Amino acid sequence: MVAGASPGSAQVSRHGRPSHLTEPRWVRALLLAVSLGFLALFLLLPLVAVFTQALARGWDVYVASITEPDALSAIRLTLFVALIALPVNLALGIAAAWAITRFEFRGKQWLITLIDLPFSVSPVVAGLVFVLLFGSQGWFGPWLQAHDIRIVYAVPAVVLATLFVTFPFVARELIPLMQAQGSEEELAALTLGAGGWQIFRRVTLPNIKWGLLYGTILANARAMGEFGAVSVVSGQVRGLTNTMTLHVEILYNEYMFAASFAVASLLALLALVTLAAKNLVQWLGARPARAGVHAEPAPVPVRAALA
Repeated sequence: MVAGASPGSAQVSRHGRPSHLTEPRWVRALLLAVSLGFLALFLLLPLVAVFTQALARGWDVYVASITEPDALSAIRLTLFVALIALPVNLALGIAAAWAITRFEFRGKQWLITLIDLPFSVSPVVAGLVFVLLFGSQGWFGPWLQAHDIRIVYAVPAVVLATLFVTFPFVARELIPLMQAQGSEEELAALTLGAGGWQIFRRVTLPNIKWGLLYGTILANARAMGEFGAVSVVSGQVRGLTNTMTLHVEILYNEYMFAASFAVASLLALLALVTLAAKNLVQWLGARPARAGVHAEPAPVPVRAALA
């Protein structure tokens, strides 16, 4: 018993943790080995296999596989859909987060539930819903045909399906962040005579920029890697509605393994770039918190932010 300590007090180990929470060294080593083994088996090994198979027949075959017309069309469509989905996700995500965190209204919980809906609904089911709505036999099918508008089995359906599966990421990153920050700074800016757009640009946006970037990166990764929903609504027309993921499946089903893995390696590279960007945003966003351990930064007055 340590002198002066009460009988119920917990002893603290030399690592700064209570002694009853300090695991033996072999337990920590075992947990670390299991974790690293799992990551190596299910993440690192498949990634190595993709690049190995992609380059198995040489660099010339690899380059030819990713530069042939159908592959280039799939790459262009994937990037095009992502470029459309990202601005829409940003606008809708910010609007939804602002409405939920700054206003009280009836149906607020329903709105939160709808935002989470793409997380719980299978992408294939989402694709079937779009077919039911906009297909030739769907609810709006006759009207669309009468006006010569084609959505399903065309690029618009691919964009809509991608928007559906990527919408929650930005909103779900911003909602808890804006709830934690509160609205005191916006209210202070409002009392100083600032307008709505000025408050958003000078006060709100600087406070949520890291969460906004983080959600955007996740949404972009999902947009480029989505398969289930777009496979239902695209029709998988080569050179027209095939994204990179659909092109990989077609090549693999045709036993063109080298070409399939070559295109898959591009998706893997995009995933690695996304992971690096996500970690960079996390590190940059955590810098103020790390600095705050040593010194509390002086708050920036709202009046100075509006100047």
